Amino acid sequence: MGNFACSTLLITGGTGSFGNAVLNRFLHTDIGEIRIFSRDEKKQDDMRHEYQTRFPELADKIRYYIGDVRDLASVKNAMHGVDYIFHAAALKQVPSCEFFPLEAVKTNVLGTDNVLTAAISEGVKAVICLSTDKAAYPVNAMGTSKAMMEKVIVAKSRTVSPERTKICCTRYGNVLCSRGSVVPLFVEQIMAGKPLTVTDPDMTRFIMTLDEAVDLVLFAFEHGDSGDILVQKAPASTIGVLTQAVKELFHADNEERVIGIRHGEKMYETLLTNEESAKAIDLGNFYRVPSDKRGLNYDKYFTEGETKRNVLTEFNSNNTELMTLEEVKEKLLTLDYVQQELAVWESRK
Repeated sequence: MGNFACSTLLITGGTGSFGNAVLNRFLHTDIGEIRIFSRDEKKQDDMRHEYQTRFPELADKIRYYIGDVRDLASVKNAMHGVDYIFHAAALKQVPSCEFFPLEAVKTNVLGTDNVLTAAISEGVKAVICLSTDKAAYPVNAMGTSKAMMEKVIVAKSRTVSPERTKICCTRYGNVLCSRGSVVPLFVEQIMAGKPLTVTDPDMTRFIMTLDEAVDLVLFAFEHGDSGDILVQKAPASTIGVLTQAVKELFHADNEERVIGIRHGEKMYETLLTNEESAKAIDLGNFYRVPSDKRGLNYDKYFTEGETKRNVLTEFNSNNTELMTLEEVKEKLLTLDYVQQELAVWESRK
């Protein structure tokens, strides 16, 4: 964490799962200050009390700012003296965005533009924005808003020197046990003795932990160029295998009820499109998608093109490594949330 020594880091949407994961990663380092920016005062108060109780000697490193990325003035107010930004604020629930698509636009698209505008104005050194696999070939409002967010990020990166403000984007799939995800729902249903509601057992989703999400953001911070989209080569699981893994860990025999695909869902997700594959750079555990640096000169579009294409092809949750039942169980057991809920479950018996 040498790059962050004595520096100030701002996390938008900082009371969420990602914000807490970053806090746990950075709090014991030599970072100077971590600013939590969000619009929910209750979650901020809960976080404040939690960290004051757990780490009283370090809690003063954390500063809390009430605001909304939709409001440029409140974003600017939190950004004075900030060195780096992890932009995680977003509307992420697929069904709610389907019913309120303009709300997704206001937060995910216009909110991101506000964050980047303020960051450039304040001379922030680097901004890493968090996107989702649903932005690739989007079929729902959430994914479409995130796809537009990525376009805003890339376009904004062209307007400022990377020596002044580097702007990168990370794209990743489902994060296990993040707020609103399916594993906590399954655990809740098991403990309540209810059927487990499964959309489609054959549906596939990328699988990663919150720590791996933080790793991807740090990789983008260290290795990304301005305008890049960074993608982690994550494994995937079918929903059926994930469901069975949770049941076996909790020694549960709850009925499984297949409810079908919900509003705006896909059978599989894509992290790297065929079109992006044409220029993507394979970095081992990651893909780097550099931005198109061509200018807005339409004449060249009729006289110049690209004759060479990479051999990479679309990277999706159907053609990546599919995890076995035992591998998914091992992955789940690495999570504090699962360990804590297993302890609660065992104490009830």
